[in-house]
Amino acid sequence: MRAMVVPLVPLAVASLALSGCATKKYVGREVGEINQKVDTLSAEVEKTQERVKKNEVRIDDVNNQAQSGINDAKGSAQQAMTRAAEAERAAKGKLIYTVTLSNDKVTFPVNRAQVSPEAQALIDEAIGRFKAENRGVYFEIEGHTDNTGPDAYNQKLGLDRAEAVRDYLHDHQEIALNRMEVISYGETKPVVDNKTREHRAQNRRVVIKVLE
Repeated sequence: MRAMVVPLVPLAVASLALSGCATKKYVGREVGEINQKVDTLSAEVEKTQERVKKNEVRIDDVNNQAQSGINDAKGSAQQAMTRAAEAERAAKGKLIYTVTLSNDKVTFPVNRAQVSPEAQALIDEAIGRFKAENRGVYFEIEGHTDNTGPDAYNQKLGLDRAEAVRDYLHDHQEIALNRMEVISYGETKPVVDNKTREHRAQNRRVVIKVLE
């Protein structure tokens, strides 16, 4: 009896073909899952970025609210100081003399607090007689500015000008510091409007009030 020989090559090829199809399906399935994961991660990243943007907006809102609160507190503090100064002045007594140093009489440069020689001469002439009479008077020194620049800056500039006059009175007229007080009104009490250069010059002033 003669044995039958079955060719092995076609079976091997069929096996490889089936294996190739399985591999393609596997790879396709894996790629599909990876793509789905990438899409999911991309969506999560977009959501995270959106949340970050919203948080940044919230932080800006909080910062703005905080700054607004600080400005309101400064304004309230300044108003309280003004009322306290006015109350103290009323307690000291009546106003007997006023000296105004402004650009229609002396030079008060823009953005500066220096007491000019003209202002010094006017102070010496006006205040010297009270010193000579040895009268128990008090001095309220008010600093004023025009409306050029921010409110806070003008408030500080008005105070610097008032303190410069106070220091001159102390150093050159030997007025005791406890007999003088300074206050800044900044741009809040103009004597004229600020529409012209001449008017702004008049508003840049220091007022010395003599009280009994």
